[in-house]
Amino acid sequence: MIGVTILGATGSIGVNTLDVLARRPDRYRVVALTASTDVDRLFEQCLCHRPGLAVMADPAAAERLERKLVEAGSVTRVAAGMEGLCLAAGLPEADCVMAAIVGAAGLLPTLTAVRAGKRVLLANKEALVMAGPLFMDEVRAHGAVLLPIDSEHNAVFQCMPAEYSRGLERVGVRRILLTSSGGPFRQQPRSLREVRPEQACAHPNWVMGRKISVDSATMMNKGLEVIEAKWLFDADPSRIEVVVHPQSVIHSLVEYVDGSMLAQLASPDMRIPIAHALAWPERMESGAGCLDLCGVARLDFEAPDCERFPCLRIAFEAARAGGTAPAVMNAANEVAVHAFLERRLRFTDIPAVVEAALAAVPAREAASLDGILEADRAARACADAWIHDAALEVMP
Repeated sequence: MIGVTILGATGSIGVNTLDVLARRPDRYRVVALTASTDVDRLFEQCLCHRPGLAVMADPAAAERLERKLVEAGSVTRVAAGMEGLCLAAGLPEADCVMAAIVGAAGLLPTLTAVRAGKRVLLANKEALVMAGPLFMDEVRAHGAVLLPIDSEHNAVFQCMPAEYSRGLERVGVRRILLTSSGGPFRQQPRSLREVRPEQACAHPNWVMGRKISVDSATMMNKGLEVIEAKWLFDADPSRIEVVVHPQSVIHSLVEYVDGSMLAQLASPDMRIPIAHALAWPERMESGAGCLDLCGVARLDFEAPDCERFPCLRIAFEAARAGGTAPAVMNAANEVAVHAFLERRLRFTDIPAVVEAALAAVPAREAASLDGILEADRAARACADAWIHDAALEVMP
């Protein structure tokens, strides 16, 4: 039996992972589940999957979960906070760790799993965005197996030659093309200034959490994926391109020096990359429906509009700058998106907050975890100050 820990079990990736695991109870068992504050959902998941450990990032939520589990007669033990998250990530009985905590909060638990030499299924792109060189050094040092869960990077992984770690030039890869749906505002003719959170979260193809949905709407999510691809595949940003593909059928492509392009096609269902990474190098049933090419009928492509969606341009600039610049960008974006979701910031001011932080916080070498976390803290303080000083009117 393969033991699995899910960091971020109550989010969309966590829920889909449990769905895939439930299809092979003969092969997989859940050893730990974690969540931030959703006590009720984690409680139900614990009753259903009976993990040995459940962790709530919020200590008060952990107390409520523990009371409910005791009353229900469950033997699942409960831990709390970052210490508990790292405990779950490093459990000896966990062979595989799904790293699906959203944002910078997932960095330390994911690093813990890497340092424990686990098979890490990486859905938390921020870990690589913030600490790419340090993170990949730890993967190599501890013999961890790192498999991408983002549909785009999983597609690239499937289209790469097995020996791609030797270097893209040596294996004949010219460039990586990451596809993007374009988000909910790709064709919106009017200004995006008055966009409300519920509109930004209404993704046309994917069912995702609120933060990543907003990132998709600003195209920052694609920018984060560019930086993630840089580290996953040791690719210079000049070898990575973004192409808008509204159908979300081709999840990414790899172009070879002979002109060949390999693409991975599938329905927009996160259970597909999850099942691929869980079973790799084998294959397993995911529960996703078959792709109906005749039903799709057409595949469209267009260049991204970096003037209308400047977050993509900002991310490429941060990727080229390197060092702590991506960590600063990520932190400021998290603060800005949170303020937007609380209606304290306009949608079109999200990139302004990020650029202000990048201008104010000097990029330094990302040589240590302490230095990266300090850059993260400085960027958050700068973003908070920008939002406060701007004194923007509350959106309707």
